[in-house]
Amino acid sequence: KEMMVMEVPSKPSGPHWYELYLQPCVAELLGTALFVFLGCLSVLHDSKDTGLLQPALVHGLALGPIITILQGI
Repeated sequence: KEMMVMEVPSKPSGPHWYELYLQPCVAELLGTALFVFLGCLSVLHDSKDTGLLQPALVHGLALGPIITILQGI
């Protein structure tokens, strides 16, 4: 007699707890820290001629790379 071997596909496992809970919190903390650090740094090195334009531009332009880098998380 021949024996029939049947393979049962395994159930795909879900995301790890790290990816669900810890990784988004770390990404949010890192993004907020970078945003605040760059904003404070732009105010410290503010020149007299630019007024409020330099800190506003730094805050606005800092959001682009931060969002682009951390959007996958």
